[in-house]
Amino acid sequence: MVADHSNQFQFDNTYAKLPERFYARLNPTPVRKPGLIKINRLLANNIGLDPNFLETTDGIKILAGNLVPNGADPIAMAYAGHQFGGWVPQLGDGRAILLGEIIGTDGFRYDLHLKGSGQTPFSRNGDGRAWIGPVLREYILSEAMESLGIPTTRTLAAITTGETIFREKIYPGALLVRIARSHIRVGTLQYFAAKKDTDALELLSNYIIQRHFPEIQNSSNPYIALLESVMSLQAQLIAKWMAVGFIHGVMNTDNMSLAGETIDYGPCAFMDNYHPGKVFSSIDQMGRYAYGNQPIIAHWNLSCFASAILSLISNNEKIAIEAATQTLNQFPKLYENAWSSAFCSKIGLFNQQKDDSDLVKELLDCMSENKADFTLTFRNLCHLFEKADQESDVHDNCFTSLFEDQTASKEWLMKWRQRLTLENKIDSKRQKGMRAVNPAYIPRNHRVEEVILAALKGNFSPFEKLNNVLSKPFSDQTENIEFQRPPRPEEIITKTYCGT
Repeated sequence: MVADHSNQFQFDNTYAKLPERFYARLNPTPVRKPGLIKINRLLANNIGLDPNFLETTDGIKILAGNLVPNGADPIAMAYAGHQFGGWVPQLGDGRAILLGEIIGTDGFRYDLHLKGSGQTPFSRNGDGRAWIGPVLREYILSEAMESLGIPTTRTLAAITTGETIFREKIYPGALLVRIARSHIRVGTLQYFAAKKDTDALELLSNYIIQRHFPEIQNSSNPYIALLESVMSLQAQLIAKWMAVGFIHGVMNTDNMSLAGETIDYGPCAFMDNYHPGKVFSSIDQMGRYAYGNQPIIAHWNLSCFASAILSLISNNEKIAIEAATQTLNQFPKLYENAWSSAFCSKIGLFNQQKDDSDLVKELLDCMSENKADFTLTFRNLCHLFEKADQESDVHDNCFTSLFEDQTASKEWLMKWRQRLTLENKIDSKRQKGMRAVNPAYIPRNHRVEEVILAALKGNFSPFEKLNNVLSKPFSDQTENIEFQRPPRPEEIITKTYCGT
C-alpha cells in the first residue's frame, strides 16, 4: 500500500535511478502487527523527520514496511563479497530494503533503510526477517558509537512485528530502521568487477565520487584519488575502533562501507579484559577478525577494492597494478599515524615524540599479560597525577589494582610520569583532555545481554536505561557508576551471534 506522506519524507532518490542491474525493485513485506519499541527522536529531528509523526499509527506502519510513503522507491541492493576470505559472487540485501534517500537539515544525503523487512531475490533461502535481540544490539551499539565520536550508521527506530522468528530458538520478530550516508560497500564494486561489467563499474565509481568525494572529480586520476580517499577514511575509522576496544567481528568486504562508516553490527563486541587476539564472533572460528587483526584486514579489504577498479585506473593492466600498489602501500603509515595519535591522546601525550608509540605498546602488553580491563585502565589513568606522592596513592591504586601483577603496572607508571615531564601541561588540563577521549561507559556485553533478556520478557526499561547511560560516555555519571563495572565471572559473554 502506498500512502501520501510526502510532507513528512522529502525523498530525493539517486541510487534507484541507476540501471536496474544494480538492485531489485520491490516493496518491503508487510509485518503482522507493527509496534513501536523506540524512535530515536534526536536523530529524527537532525535529519528533518518529525518524531511525533513517526510515533503515530501511520508512522509506525511506514517504518515497519507496511506502508510505502509517496516518493519512496524501495530497492534491495546487489553486491558480492569476500566472506572470511572466501569469494561469494552474489550476496545483496537479503533481508533489507532501501526505502529511499532523504536530505537532512544538515544538508547531507541519508539512506533510509529497513533491516528485517522480508525476503528479496538475494535472500539465499533466508526468511528475510530479524528477531528482537540483534535489533536491540544494533540500536545500542550504533548509537553508542555515535556518542563516542566514531563514524557509524545509526538507528532511527526499533519496531516489533508481531511475528515469530525461528533461529536456534523461537523469538519475537523485530525490525530496525537504519540511517546511513550510503550503503555502498567494497562488495558492491566487486559485484560488477567479477561480472566484467566495466560500464556498470565506471557508472558506480563516478556515482560514489559525486556523492561522497566531489572534491576529487577533477583529479588527474579520479579513481586513484577515490582509492586514496576511501583508504584514508578506513585508516581513521579502524584506529578509532581500536582506541575503544571495539571488535567488529565480520569485516567481510561486503561489510566495509565506502562512506567510511561502521556498518552491520552483527556479532560485534567491546572488550572487557584486553588481549589483541580477542574474538567474540561465534562464526569466526579461526580468529580472522580478532581485535589485533582489524587493521590488517582493512588493508586486505582495500586491496580487494583496488582490484575491483583496476580497469578504471588504467587501460594498461601493468600501469594500473603499479599505481594501485603504490597507493595501497601508504595504508600502514596512514593507519599507524592515526593509531598513534589516538592512543597517545589516551595516555595524555599531546606533543608526540619519537618513542611515544612504544610507551603505549608497553602498556598494552602489560594489560594483556595481566588481564587488565581495557576501558577502566585508560579511564583510571585520567585521574593520576604527574608526580607520585602520598596524595596520588589512592588514584594509583585504582589503576594498578586492575593488573594481576601490580609491580609491572607500577614500573610502567614510572616511565609514563618521566615522559610527562616533557609535556608543558598542568595536571588539570591534561586530565581534561584524557577524559574527553577515554570513555567511562561502553556497551559491555553482559549489559547488552541483560537488555535483550529483559526485552524477551516484555520489559524495555533496561534498554532505555542503557541507551541513556551510553549517550554520555565521557561523563562520570556517579548515579550510574554500576554501569562501569566489568562483568563478574558468571556474567562474562564469550560468544556473540549474527542473528541471521
